[in-house]
Amino acid sequence: MGKFSDVLLTVDYDRTLTAPDSSIPERNLEAIRYFMENDGAFTVNTGRSVPMIQAFRDRVPVNAPLLLYNGSAAYDLATEKLLFCHEIQLDMWQTVQECMTLFPDLTVEVQGLDAHYRFTENPAWDAFSDHNQCAHGLARPGDDLGPFLKFTLYGEFRDVTVASMFDGTPEEVRRMDDAEAQLKARFGAYCEVFRAATRIIDVHAKGVSKIRSARELQQRLGRKILVCMGDADNDISMLEGADWSFCPADGIVADRFPNVCPCADGAVADVIYEKIPEILRTNP
Repeated sequence: MGKFSDVLLTVDYDRTLTAPDSSIPERNLEAIRYFMENDGAFTVNTGRSVPMIQAFRDRVPVNAPLLLYNGSAAYDLATEKLLFCHEIQLDMWQTVQECMTLFPDLTVEVQGLDAHYRFTENPAWDAFSDHNQCAHGLARPGDDLGPFLKFTLYGEFRDVTVASMFDGTPEEVRRMDDAEAQLKARFGAYCEVFRAATRIIDVHAKGVSKIRSARELQQRLGRKILVCMGDADNDISMLEGADWSFCPADGIVADRFPNVCPCADGAVADVIYEKIPEILRTNP
């Protein structure tokens, strides 16, 4: 049994595992390999979907199922199948139509297992999806898009990077705040609604969260200690509910949780090399 055999470590992807420019510090990758070589269980716990993991699935080593769609599903890379999932209990097409009527200035997207789907022509969305190596397509009413796990509203696409969506003018911030409030009022009985970035609103099934999926995976793997890392509002439940939690010093919620170095400097490596050994020394 290796030194980390009791530990499951789940980390957010954007601005936790990655730097602000979406690159992955090599120091993090080296630390993850070291952690797994010593029997630690490691995975990414992210709002990203199965199509969106194509951008990193061959770069980030993991030895546990990926936790995707903000906890709506666990995906086994080895079998390319879902280990578990939690669907939104609403009619997908009716929900899409309502959102397009309520928010004609925003882009509505459904994140499926095989691709992300839009419902009107949008070259900027196409370029964004292409850049992020995410399969995408135009859906028509009646198309079978698979399980209804998550849908997203986007503000203006000014750049093709996910990192660019974290910026917004005061007017854009107010618009997205208003859209978020309307979504909660309309769908809050069935869905969790929250901001994934300044110009991105995510929606998934009620009761689903990153911590719920992490605990479910921990139980399946039989690990005694759950350590989680995240940087933003959609990570709060995970950070509050983990046995131990850490945030990059430049994270949005860094004032609420124990800090490690900024994400560009290898925050995940800090947790693996420094924090987890401290946890194991004080909790033998």
